[in-house]
Amino acid sequence: MLSLRNLQFGRAGRPVARLTDAGVPAREPALLLGPSGSGKSTALFTLAGLLAPLEGQALLDDLPITAERPRPDPRVSIVFQDMHLMSGLSVRDNVRLGAFARGVPVDGTALEALLGGLGLSAMAERRAETLSRGEAQRVALARALLLKPRLLLADEPTASLDDANAVAVADLLAVTARATDAALIIATHDRRLIDRFPRRLELVAA
Repeated sequence: MLSLRNLQFGRAGRPVARLTDAGVPAREPALLLGPSGSGKSTALFTLAGLLAPLEGQALLDDLPITAERPRPDPRVSIVFQDMHLMSGLSVRDNVRLGAFARGVPVDGTALEALLGGLGLSAMAERRAETLSRGEAQRVALARALLLKPRLLLADEPTASLDDANAVAVADLLAVTARATDAALIIATHDRRLIDRFPRRLELVAA
């Protein structure tokens, strides 16, 4: 369960927006809504422990998410909008990168199970730059899930995707969160997702 307590966030000490008191249960996808430039990405970075909140708290399973550590909160994984895959590395190695960056040992069995579950086994040795956007999205999701997060964050995951791929990615995120008992927040202004998920978090201007 993610609990938000009057969370204000910003950059360089300048307030951008806030989220008022709210809760997001595990297995229940929630949309973080707001137009482009409203602070959705900054909110996600704060929830991921990449930025410190200016006020308030975000609690995950009753323990605060903070940025006061050498690495981001290990309970949280984020799928970035541009995915940050490394050219020249294989799909398998890109999935390993998140764990490597956090100093977490890679469970080889879990890695292969993730590749299989996300339909990536057959392309595991392909280089990242040869992937379609939809394939790259699945690789980024596998990388996030290998860390077994309690909170999964996705930043505009359907941007630039056609209708079929947008639906597939949205369903994949929701099904994965339910299967792993994780809370899920999707930052978006995509009407296709807004019509699909009823639980909402609304940004309030700072």
